[in-house]
Amino acid sequence: MSGGSILRLKPISHLRKARAYAMSLLKKTADASQTSFREENSSTQPSGETYHLGALGSRLRAALASREARSIRRRLPEPSVLGTQSLIDFTSNDYLSLSTSPLLRTRFLEKITAKSTEQILGSAGSRLLVNPDAHDRLERRLENVFARPTRNESDTPQVGILFNSGFDANVSFFTCIPQPGDVMILDEYIHASVWDGVRASRVTEDCVKTFEHNSIESLRAILDLLLNDATPSNTNSASIPERLHSGASSLFIAVESLYSMDGTLAPLREINKLLSKLFSRKNAYLIVDEAHATGIYGPPDRPGCGRVSQLGLDGGLGSRVGVTIKDMVDGEDCRVLARLHTFGKALAGSGAILLTTPTLTSYLINYARPLIYTTALAHPNVVLVEAAFDLMVEGETEQLSAHLLSLSAYLTSLLQNELGQNQIPAEIVRLPAQFPSSPQRQNLYSSTSTSSFIVPQPPTPILPLLTPYPRPLSAHLLSLGMNARPITWPTVPRGKERVRVCLHAGNTRGDVEALVNGVVDWARKWMKQMHDEQKKIAVEDSQTQSKL
Repeated sequence: MSGGSILRLKPISHLRKARAYAMSLLKKTADASQTSFREENSSTQPSGETYHLGALGSRLRAALASREARSIRRRLPEPSVLGTQSLIDFTSNDYLSLSTSPLLRTRFLEKITAKSTEQILGSAGSRLLVNPDAHDRLERRLENVFARPTRNESDTPQVGILFNSGFDANVSFFTCIPQPGDVMILDEYIHASVWDGVRASRVTEDCVKTFEHNSIESLRAILDLLLNDATPSNTNSASIPERLHSGASSLFIAVESLYSMDGTLAPLREINKLLSKLFSRKNAYLIVDEAHATGIYGPPDRPGCGRVSQLGLDGGLGSRVGVTIKDMVDGEDCRVLARLHTFGKALAGSGAILLTTPTLTSYLINYARPLIYTTALAHPNVVLVEAAFDLMVEGETEQLSAHLLSLSAYLTSLLQNELGQNQIPAEIVRLPAQFPSSPQRQNLYSSTSTSSFIVPQPPTPILPLLTPYPRPLSAHLLSLGMNARPITWPTVPRGKERVRVCLHAGNTRGDVEALVNGVVDWARKWMKQMHDEQKKIAVEDSQTQSKL
């Protein structure tokens, strides 16, 4: 790397040697910080386990051993108390750092100890058995918080129903609401809870499609095929195009407003326009999971209400689209049928609320098993969520969100510049194409990739560091006092491995600079080790050839 030249890593013909070396590097780096993770016996028979479970135990241990061999076995991290960790947190979803907020703690204690509090603990069972007043009040309040403040004649009432988690809400919706013959289209990176709901639904496999992540072109191609496929039906029933054109069947598109692993923002307005244009019978609907956007994004007068509100899609199904009366677009009506807001990330609580039409809410109350057959959220949790929304509505979280997104922009700029100036190839570590790249960095992207020309997006708190070596990078950062976890298959697709960085309002610019320095330091050392190994292999090959 002398003279500032770019280190070009040549292809290694000896794949076995190279892979073995890479694995040895991974092991050495991980071993250096292994004490920070839970020790676990990797043998097929766990230490101290005296029972064998017969064939069941053999099969379970074999499955775990297989994951161990492929370095994809999941383990819990070391137990920790939030707010007391010695590590800089780049891994939790506590985006606004409210879990350690003295103000939120004070508000919660005031509410939970108030003399007017009728119930302190528990929830007494399923909502269908007991409907606590606190739960009902929270639902009614959040209907107002997330609704467009100036209602128009076209706005549709939106009813909120609480769930114990966003996972439960997604499983409930996608299991129950789509009817036989309906069509579901999913972004390929949609959350696992949506997939679980779809698989348990009454929609047949031929009516479930996926489109390339955030690609309007891919979505348009699928819609065109569904609406215009001339292939005759194998049965006497109407074909998919016939059902969609006649309005006999409905079409649902499921997206996340902010994707948890990629930090990408869904093109909600573009999808809405497409549905509004193509479906004259208005039988196509958009379902938006706002789990990672709640509390962070929102229109100027309602910070934290999410991307749906920020983009003017919060008037309810069939309403006019726009943030204000002035900019509402004639001819485009809102196709957002339901949106999900969770409380367990930026708002430091747990649970979720699903906002949809009165009819769908009533249907879920009757058919959604995760809602019917479970104990409702405990009262203290409902009080905590109330306190968190107090801070959001009062504007207390607006400054936290602004600082968070400012940190994201700073990290993106600083990292891209440092990677470029240090001549780190994108094949070692890079940010995805939706993040702005520096001029020095642009020519280091793989020549086979066109994604570097994607229009950059606004800042997000989630930044994936794409690298084929996520575990060594994560271990290196851990040794420097920073916790950023490696994410590999099956959580993300093969070839999309990364270290997922989550920023928080409690982070500082100094934390960000330490992270960037750690990533660049690791990349330089990793490149040097690989380069030295290549030279060693070349020498061995030369010696072998001379002996022949």
